[in-house]
Amino acid sequence: MLGEMAPAESLTLRGIATKFEVSMTPARESVRRLVAEGALTLSSSGRVTTPDLNAERIEELAAIRAMLEPELAARALRRVHPALIDRLRAINSTVDQMIAKQEPIGYIRSNLEFHRTIYLRAQAPAMLALVETIWLQLGPTMRKLYTAMRRTEQVGNHRAILAALKSADEEALRRAVAVDVAQGLQMLTP
Repeated sequence: MLGEMAPAESLTLRGIATKFEVSMTPARESVRRLVAEGALTLSSSGRVTTPDLNAERIEELAAIRAMLEPELAARALRRVHPALIDRLRAINSTVDQMIAKQEPIGYIRSNLEFHRTIYLRAQAPAMLALVETIWLQLGPTMRKLYTAMRRTEQVGNHRAILAALKSADEEALRRAVAVDVAQGLQMLTP
């Protein structure tokens, strides 16, 4: 989800078990669950890899995000308070720093933290779980493409989201989240 692994990166159960200091059984169960969620792929030969998404799959996931994320943000709006907005500003500052430093994993991590912090306020666990499943599938592809980019300018979409949250403007919030999701995923399609 956080882009710590590249697309088509191979994994072994033994390697997972060693890394997380667990036995093979929890490693196997975790892999099964991640395969079911589309975060990993399992070949007929039993090879486990991270997904390497094509443009069509990215567009499909983008369409789902475009439907769900503005709705989550709108549901969160009535539970927004000044301390939350301050927290989001601090996270966004980290997003800007990661862009300036060209640190794709730090960028992905802080960008997801920004969105997840808002969406948790929606108190819509089923919708959030769907969005997180999409983030799981997109993580390796985001890492690959953001690593290749040489962008250092900050993006204004989060500031538009913050302004809409502060003014409690639901339509502006929906629009700002939709634009942010669309522009972020446009960078992923060739």
